[in-house]
Amino acid sequence: MTDRPLARFAALAAAAALDVVLFRPAGDPAADAPDPLAFARGDFAAAIAVQERHGPDLLSIPGVAGTAVTTGPDGRPAVRVYLVRAGVPGLPATLGGHSYLTEVTGAFRALGDAGGTAPPAAASNDTDPKRLFPRPVPIGVSTGQVDVTAGTIAARVVSGDDVFALSNNHVYANRNAAKPGDRILQPGTVDGGVNPDDAIGTLHDFEPIRFCSPFPACPENRIDAAIAATTTDQLGNATPSNGYGTPRSETAAARLGMPVQKYGRTTGPTAGRITGVNATVNVGFRDGTARFAGQIVISADDFSGPGDSGSLVVSGGSGPTARRPVGLLFAGSRTSTLANPIDLVLRRFDVAIDGS
Repeated sequence: MTDRPLARFAALAAAAALDVVLFRPAGDPAADAPDPLAFARGDFAAAIAVQERHGPDLLSIPGVAGTAVTTGPDGRPAVRVYLVRAGVPGLPATLGGHSYLTEVTGAFRALGDAGGTAPPAAASNDTDPKRLFPRPVPIGVSTGQVDVTAGTIAARVVSGDDVFALSNNHVYANRNAAKPGDRILQPGTVDGGVNPDDAIGTLHDFEPIRFCSPFPACPENRIDAAIAATTTDQLGNATPSNGYGTPRSETAAARLGMPVQKYGRTTGPTAGRITGVNATVNVGFRDGTARFAGQIVISADDFSGPGDSGSLVVSGGSGPTARRPVGLLFAGSRTSTLANPIDLVLRRFDVAIDGS
């Protein structure tokens, strides 16, 4: 297996070591009898280094969906390997002498392009995120480029006087196939959106997704994101009334154990907890597989579903630390949801969240 320089991880490791949430209860006898193959308490940098060193070989094993740094049951940083199914053959006994955890998540798939042949959704009430909303529309609701069925509006973002709607590439740029100037609808076509009557803006810019070709020769992606030019007359900056409201403009870094929430086109308001950081995962799209590195993993029953791609993940709780943008949701599996770190997304487009 190939060693990678630790320098590129130094900043992440230093910050993460301060932010890791340790779940070891007071008086846990495991504190006095550590696993000799486990990482030293709080040694987050070592966990990242081992994950990065062994990750490429792990991801080349059929049935391995991804890897991440997590918190083990003893409260120590650990490497977790995500599996498509139980009983994957060929897994190593240790990672260079370090033990690791496994979790059967199923395959990860992009969560846009919801229900391509579904009829338009009925607006059951004023907060139904699939409905056609009066302008300016809220965030967290159905949207999509004219050839995409539906995803979710993440947020209103700004750069100087310019106003944009933020979502995923595969929601607003149709997996690299769209062109700048293509109309963006609310709701998406599967939810009854009509071009051009229901347009709220036009595609302005997107980060191309680099697909694996041939698998497993996969370039690493960092974000699945795009922005559409719009106006404050067309797009608001708060969720429907049954959501978390207006996100804060100040972002927050993902931390293990951090409570988070989102509002999305399919599952509406949901809450979960961050269980993996620095994740590298293979994500299935309609026409190929792409590998994403440096991702956030969120665990919760029914945190997301098809059509929730593009949702803004914000911090949970209450008070001044609540509603801070953390990630841009783009994919998931049966048990877990994936998000791009929001700061990477905002820097790519030189924009800021237009929030409270």
